[in-house]
Formats: sequence, C-alpha cells, structure tokens
Amino acid sequence: MSTHGFRAFESTSRLGAREQTDEERYGIPENFLEIEVKNPQTHGFGRKMYTDYEIVVRTNIPAFKLKQSSVRRRYSDFEWFRDVLERESSRVNIPPLPGKVFTNRFTDDVIEQRRDGLERFLQVVAGHPLLQTGSKVLAPFVQDPNFSRDQYHY
Repeated sequence: MSTHGFRAFESTSRLGAREQTDEERYGIPENFLEIEVKNPQTHGFGRKMYTDYEIVVRTNIPAFKLKQSSVRRRYSDFEWFRDVLERESSRVNIPPLPGKVFTNRFTDDVIEQRRDGLERFLQVVAGHPLLQTGSKVLAPFVQDPNFSRDQYHY
C-alpha cells in the first residue's frame, strides 16, 4: 500500500545490514552486570531474629574489583547503605527499599517479597554509571565479605 508515493514498508536490504556473527550474538557483552539477591536465611530466636540475604555479583565493569563475588547482608545493612548513597550522591535519585515489616516478617511470603525488592533496588543502584564511579561504598557493599559499616564515617 502506498501513501503519497511512499511505500509503507520498503525492504531494508539497502541499508547494508550484515548478519551478526556468533561471537556478537552469544559472546560476553562489552559491559555486563548481573546482581542476584537470593538464599535468605533466618537466624536467632525471639527478639534477636533476623534474616540475611546472599548478594551474588557477576560483572566485567572495572568499577567492581571482582568479576564474581558472593556476600551476605541483612536488611539493616541495606538501610545504612541506602542512607550513605543518598549522602554521597546528591545528583542521583536513590530508589526506595522495600518497606519495613512489623508483623509476620519471618513468613516465607514476606521474606520473598523483601528479597525481590532488595534485588531490584541493587540492580538499579549498581547499574547506575554515576554511582559506579562516584560511590566509595557501592562495590565494597556488594562484593567485600569483610565489609563493615565502621570503615565508612558518614
């Protein structure tokens, strides 16, 4: 069908598009970052109970010192981390964490919702170029098993 002498869909072969190579199609992307929050574990008893989560990072972005890492963090660590990111970087809008839960917080559903929210939070934050290059705490928080809040005075 044509309108005003133009064909609605012309062949794009004249653009000289070439077929992708297998390396381009299946090779490691130039920059990649995969972050998973998984394997929640609840510890303690009564008022001393808490859940921590495994953070698994796979990347080739130079801002991260390790290509692969796995660390454990609890929700209160994420709260501290988010607070520090906000103070470190006034130019970046830091997303919210999943909300604090006061009742039934150790049920499987609540833990899974929180895990999913923490994973989405980290994917946004760690994927932000200004935070990758400007934050002193981002890479250690997601990669350093010996990470301690005491090392950072904010």
